[in-house]
Amino acid sequence: MATPQEKLADSLEKLKSLQDRSIVAIRASDLSRTHRERLLKNGFLQQVMKGWFIPASPNDDPGETTAWYASFWDFCAAYLKERFGDDWCVGPEQSLMLQAGNNLIPPQLVIRSPKARNKPTGLMHGTSIYEMRLAMPDTKDIVEENGLRLFSPSAALVFAAPAFFSHRPVDARTTLASFSDASEILAHLLEGGHSVIAGRLAGAFRNIGRDRIADDILKNMDAAGYTVRENDPFETKVNIALPRRETSPYAGRIRLMWQDMRGAVVDSFPQSPGMPNDAKAYLKRVEDVYVTDAYHSLSIEGYRVSPELIERVRRGGWNPDSEEDRKHRDAMAARGYFLAFQSVKKSVTAVLQHKNPGTVADNDHGNWYRALFGPSVTAGILKTSDLAGYRNNNVYIHRSKHVPLAPHAVRDAMPVFFEMLEAEDDPTVRVVLGHFIFVYIHPYMDGNGRMGRFLMNVMLAGGGYPWTVIPVERRDDYMSALEQASVDQNIVPFSQFLGDLVNASMAGRPAAKRPG
Repeated sequence: MATPQEKLADSLEKLKSLQDRSIVAIRASDLSRTHRERLLKNGFLQQVMKGWFIPASPNDDPGETTAWYASFWDFCAAYLKERFGDDWCVGPEQSLMLQAGNNLIPPQLVIRSPKARNKPTGLMHGTSIYEMRLAMPDTKDIVEENGLRLFSPSAALVFAAPAFFSHRPVDARTTLASFSDASEILAHLLEGGHSVIAGRLAGAFRNIGRDRIADDILKNMDAAGYTVRENDPFETKVNIALPRRETSPYAGRIRLMWQDMRGAVVDSFPQSPGMPNDAKAYLKRVEDVYVTDAYHSLSIEGYRVSPELIERVRRGGWNPDSEEDRKHRDAMAARGYFLAFQSVKKSVTAVLQHKNPGTVADNDHGNWYRALFGPSVTAGILKTSDLAGYRNNNVYIHRSKHVPLAPHAVRDAMPVFFEMLEAEDDPTVRVVLGHFIFVYIHPYMDGNGRMGRFLMNVMLAGGGYPWTVIPVERRDDYMSALEQASVDQNIVPFSQFLGDLVNASMAGRPAAKRPG
């Protein structure tokens, strides 16, 4: 007779076979009742609604949101496909956000369908899908991305509510910047006789410096007999030269976020004290803070069923309370942090020699990362290929509604990030946006927080600020401020949070206690 561990291993194999086929939204019919109940009991499955489930981690605390946020978009795509076939699409505003590289988990996903019930369907952790019985756009105006049926960018701009431009300016401008001419937009405007919308879009394109597109909209609408009054729907102007056509929405998003946030950072972060006269003394203080800095560092991990876990369960070796693996990883992480800290010190030395901090970080951050995880490769915890560069898989942030960029998008965004960092002449902006946008992109599978703090401290050196430790005791404040910047595009709490810590460091008041 099979042992309980063997039975659980059999159920895990069924779950893994679904995951291997990229099935995230698991219907009751995908698993037998026995397997389903066994996986639910052991925490490997969570129920989203009656008849629908997602994979989960047995180590998750009650109320843990990470598994759901990681599954949200794939689940919605599969559920809506099952419900409506091809007779549905995401609303224009959320279509624009997704196409602008913003995968934020919304409290409510609004979809259109002729079969809709005009009511919400409750999901997990306060999220829902609202079905609106509205006419669908023409088939030619629907695009499919990752299983989600979206308004095309041109159709979405025409049908989006006016408030979208003022409430989500980065998303709107990112989409606008992807157009090189007015032809696609004009097809919708002329066909529907949308003179008011034409005035709004002409003003929107002119706002981002696309005067030619704005003029073409006005001239063509006038030639067709429509009276158009140009109206800028944005509340602010853009003071950055965008490429004539941004080939990647992710690259455009980073440029626009930087420009949108930098003014608030300048107003909320302490002014630079100026470069130190004694570089040797500065580096001595950096070395003195190492133990405190290393102690307060933190990391975030994800979860997925693996063949190794299945075999451990089969052998009866699975114990969710075991700390053996964690301790081994922690030892490797401590050694890696020491090696990375020494590498970062070399970068700080270069900055103190008046090298461009952005250029130094661009050239050296790969060295920091390889040092950070080199011991784990030596110990066989990671493969050598894991240190080859930016991640090749999706990654999710613990309990965050912000979904980092897809792997292909990381490769578009990171060069622009370092371009902005190198071109920035205000050290306060380099400190705050250097840290924030790095972790917003999340270029690695692990270690992004540690890398972001290393980068922040290199930028601090470039402004003459002291090395600053983010205390583990203030982790919740830290993560909350990052979440507000990522989700609400409000950088002020994060800038003020870092500024308070930097002020304490400059005043000689340790914000973080030395361990022991």
